Amino acid sequence: MACDQALMQQMRGYRLATAEILYHMPDHPGLLQSYVWQDYDIAPAYPVLSDFLTFWGKELEGPIHSVRVAGKRLISAAELRAVSVFGLV
Repeated sequence: MACDQALMQQMRGYRLATAEILYHMPDHPGLLQSYVWQDYDIAPAYPVLSDFLTFWGKELEGPIHSVRVAGKRLISAAELRAVSVFGLV
């Protein structure tokens, strides 16, 4: 994702979301494996993560055991301000 696209998403309320997905290994169902997913998403619904988990359930082996999600807003209103560069602002 280009830097300007990431910034535009953040301006629209997206935040950096990280999910730890624990799943049962296909060949050894008694063992759990961890997968870390990270993308820009909107809390609290997390539609991008939901789409990924739907894809996982349909296309990948290894049933999901649990998902732990954390989200961090990278830009807040107090951190965004106009800056004058050579008198343009």
